[in-house]
This record gives sequence, C-alpha cells and structure tokens, in this order.
Amino acid sequence: MKKLHLAISTANIEQTIADYSVRLGAQPCSFIPGEYALWRTEFLNMSVRQDPACEPGSLRHLGWEDPVASEFSQDTDVNGVVWERFTAQHQADEINEIWPAANYQP
Repeated sequence: MKKLHLAISTANIEQTIADYSVRLGAQPCSFIPGEYALWRTEFLNMSVRQDPACEPGSLRHLGWEDPVASEFSQDTDVNGVVWERFTAQHQADEINEIWPAANYQP
C-alpha cells in the first residue's frame, strides 16, 4: 500500500517535533538535531526540515512511499508541486547520505 508523504519546512525543529508528536500520537523515527525529523505512521510518512532555503511552514514536496518503487523518482505536477516516489529504504538511504551520523534504518 502506498503511503502519502508530506514534507514541510520549519523555523524551529524542536517546537515542531513537540507539536507534531502530539498531533500524530508518535515520536519521530528519525531525528537530526536542529535540522530534520521523520515520522512513519500507519497512514502517513511525514518529514519536517529546518531549511533556510524554504519559508517556514511551506510545503517542501509531496510524495508516495511505495514498496514497489524500483528507484527514487521525482516529478512536478501541473500546479508546480514536486512529487517524489520511493521505498522506505530509498528514504533511509537519502537520510543517511545527507546526515551520515543518523544511521537510520526503516
């Protein structure tokens, strides 16, 4: 089953983690202090990133965590929204490439 992936930006990762952990009823499964957090719930894959290139609270991209995706892919829809398609392992590989100390395993 595909899971919707929602990626947004934040100006304060720690406050966002506290808020969204309550909203989602779970702690992030991956957390990079001062930069990034990822939640993988039964229905939603959600990430937040403190990224100075993005306005806080803005949508960074949408996507699908799809267990049958053969590779990471990305395209843009008619509204200019970036959509990604990936497996849980593709996402883990990306996290570990950006933040090697994370050693994240799905």
